[in-house]
Amino acid sequence: MTAATRQLTRDSGRRIPRYERHDFAPRRSRYAVVVPVINEGERLRAQVRRMYDCGHGLDVLIADGGSTDGSLAEDFLAAHGVRSVLVKTGPGRLSAQLRMAFAAALADGYQGVITLDGNGKDGVEAIARFRARLDDGYDYVQGSRFVPGGSAVNTPWSRYLGIRLLHAPMLSAGGRTWYTDTTNGFRGHSARLLTDPRVGVFRDVFDAYELLAYLPVRAAQLGLRVCEVPVTRAYPAGAVPTKIKGWSGNLDLLAVAARAATGRYNP
Repeated sequence: MTAATRQLTRDSGRRIPRYERHDFAPRRSRYAVVVPVINEGERLRAQVRRMYDCGHGLDVLIADGGSTDGSLAEDFLAAHGVRSVLVKTGPGRLSAQLRMAFAAALADGYQGVITLDGNGKDGVEAIARFRARLDDGYDYVQGSRFVPGGSAVNTPWSRYLGIRLLHAPMLSAGGRTWYTDTTNGFRGHSARLLTDPRVGVFRDVFDAYELLAYLPVRAAQLGLRVCEVPVTRAYPAGAVPTKIKGWSGNLDLLAVAARAATGRYNP
């Protein structure tokens, strides 16, 4: 944890997981692109190459949950435009990785954070759309494969039905605004959203998938500016790269969505 982040934590009472940081370059952009990963292997390396080639012009921060597969070789990342690797050493899963990365980005002075998964499913060319919406003053930007201009490739039917019939309607009702693709981690967040005490991002209750459900609901409830932008999400044929496994994992995801929609995570 950097000195700036430690000071940020002391001044605000924020709960931020312990982590180590490895920087390869100074801050160069207004927004940061955060990629949370754990053992994504060649999928991540291929995605990093695509992000570098698309020339989106934003700093990239890798938020690692403790990878052991060698995919985060620093020489490779530095040569392909990654600015920093944050390695979580404290407890927690995806939401803890996001809290870590949000805190580091705010301490660095970024005015917003764009997140996308590191498993290669997302069309990285859409980063520019998120940047444009943050420039327009939006606080929460949800990527959607289901709006005009978006593309859903090889989405498993169970995943499609779960999103369209359960997860998205539930969070839309809680936020009193319409969302179409609420499990999608391709998102934009303004610094105003991430620092709003009525949101309270930096709490230990956010450990696993809670922030993914909570942020779209809470941003809309508070009257912050929210929107969706089209993205491509392409699953490879055959095995689905996901950390959500089986019926129990999907039921847990819906239980988290229900708690977010009914205000259980509100400060």
